Amino acid sequence: MKAAQDARSAAVVINAGSRRGAAHELAVDTMRKAGVPVSAVHHVLSGAELDGTLDRVVANGHDLIVVGGGDGTVTSAAGRIAGTDVMLGVLPLGTANDFARTLEIPNNLAEACATIADGKVVDIDLGRANGEPFLNVASVGLSVAVTEALSPRLKQYIGPLAYAIATLSAYARHKAFPSRLEFPDGDHEPLEFENLLQVAVGNGRHYGGGNTVSPTAGIDDHTLDIYAILAGPLREHVSIARLLKDGSFIKHDRVHHLTSRRVRLVTEQPLPVNLDGEIATSTPADFTIERNAVHVVVPQSSTSALFDGPGAGNWPPV
Repeated sequence: MKAAQDARSAAVVINAGSRRGAAHELAVDTMRKAGVPVSAVHHVLSGAELDGTLDRVVANGHDLIVVGGGDGTVTSAAGRIAGTDVMLGVLPLGTANDFARTLEIPNNLAEACATIADGKVVDIDLGRANGEPFLNVASVGLSVAVTEALSPRLKQYIGPLAYAIATLSAYARHKAFPSRLEFPDGDHEPLEFENLLQVAVGNGRHYGGGNTVSPTAGIDDHTLDIYAILAGPLREHVSIARLLKDGSFIKHDRVHHLTSRRVRLVTEQPLPVNLDGEIATSTPADFTIERNAVHVVVPQSSTSALFDGPGAGNWPPV
């Protein structure tokens, strides 16, 4: 299907615990009035409840699943429908909403509902870390400590500013770590690092409340953007931080950046891996990409992705 209007049955899953989750009733009513064939509505309050609900919704055979919540909620849904013709609609009800930002889905709830009613469908890439899905960025190092410092209450009360506060808190106690990057396809030589602040593997374009993975990163380019930030003096990290919004930080002397379709990250001790704001696996970690794996409803005006259709295939080709 290339348009949300082609859906026969839509299920809505709202993470009522997300920052703007209380608006779910208005969203459902708005979509129904706009002609979205909503036949089931589910409100969840916990991660365990979300996983079980998504499994049931997928099993029930809906061809459009509308998910309201933050990036972690959307990623959970995307991982379950990857490789199918089920369409994903997104209501950005979280704090960062970086996936919506990447695909130019409006942050305004009424406009997001209108997008689901009359938008177009694109197929986007999905990243995997040890088989676990991510849409935006997978990372090891400082970002994990930031995630741990981001309390639900902090996000609820101050919104995106919570990321800056959590970053300052995490940086103060973060310890550098050694690691090795390996490239199974042989497109790059292995890289050894003694002291790193962070390693990130990007599938999408935005992360961390509006930061940019790189100036050329896209969620439909069939490649992963990998960057490693070396540990160093505070003034160096401040200069990097100032360049995060537009992605130009990758040109900084203390940043190594490259692209690949597969990469393996090895560390001396197992380290947790942050996938779109959720700690979901640990190193050693194998990062891969599924091409055109998820069908998403986006605004008609969005230029962030295309619909390539069946036959585009995953990498490597079979």
